[in-house]
Amino acid sequence: MKIAFAGTPEFAASALRTLIAAGHDVAMVLTQPDRPSGRGMKLTPSPVKQAALEHGLPVYQPERLRTPEQQAPLHGLDVDVMVVAAYGIILPQAVLDLPRLGCLNIHASLLPRWRGAAPIQRAILAGDAETGITIMQMDAGLDTGDMLSIHVTPIAADDNAQTLHDKLATQGADAIVAALADLPALQAGRRVQPPDGVTYAEKLSKDESRLDWTRPAAELDRMIRAFNPFPSAQTTLDGAAIKLWRAHPVDGRGAPGDVLASSRDGIVVACGDGALTITELQKAGGKRLDAGAFLAGTALNAGVRLGG
Repeated sequence: MKIAFAGTPEFAASALRTLIAAGHDVAMVLTQPDRPSGRGMKLTPSPVKQAALEHGLPVYQPERLRTPEQQAPLHGLDVDVMVVAAYGIILPQAVLDLPRLGCLNIHASLLPRWRGAAPIQRAILAGDAETGITIMQMDAGLDTGDMLSIHVTPIAADDNAQTLHDKLATQGADAIVAALADLPALQAGRRVQPPDGVTYAEKLSKDESRLDWTRPAAELDRMIRAFNPFPSAQTTLDGAAIKLWRAHPVDGRGAPGDVLASSRDGIVVACGDGALTITELQKAGGKRLDAGAFLAGTALNAGVRLGG
């Protein structure tokens, strides 16, 4: 098919590369403008832009698509369909109507659960047993369009936001290629999203990342995994911030936040229910370290309290 593609992060870049490899004619790639990134805050192209340039594809980077002037470059493309994945810019009805077969979205959840910006992280936080990819016929609402296909994947006990993202990026790329190969049939059988079970996956904020040790260990474990790699779960030691990257629940009892034991295998911290064994952590300005390397430079004996 002749397609336009709209996306920004690596999740979308994976789909773009797979569409190109499948032989689709990509007439234009839309992505967000270059943003400051890194310690030097240098303007950096999005992963989608980088993938597009690698394949010599035309790139369009509007701040918005609200006005006729912003939409003008899309007119005359004469594409069959626009594929959208984590673009981050709202498509007005005038844009949705341009492709002959409409716009398809690769959404990283089992709609209608986890509409919105952070479906991968919210699924982990909520303790969902599974998630997946929904290929959706887009409308003007927030992830409210009809469903064309659903692809389920389990959430493993040790999945964090990065590992689950990578699984879903591959699944989403394969799913959109399969959808385009069978699009007339899928559109004929499209299903309206049920009104029951709608949840919204709000964007993560750093304010959510501070661990409350009075919460159950299983809940804190989910937080650590959901916030890895961003914005990272945090606690404090003697008033200084510490990022927690990996942990797992264990049996244990004590005052919430108290270190119960520490060894190269992990630092056991009491929670409101059970305990967590922390196996990877990081001081502010330092490197990510396993528990043994961290303890070589910082004493965390039984009785020390985190988060106090």
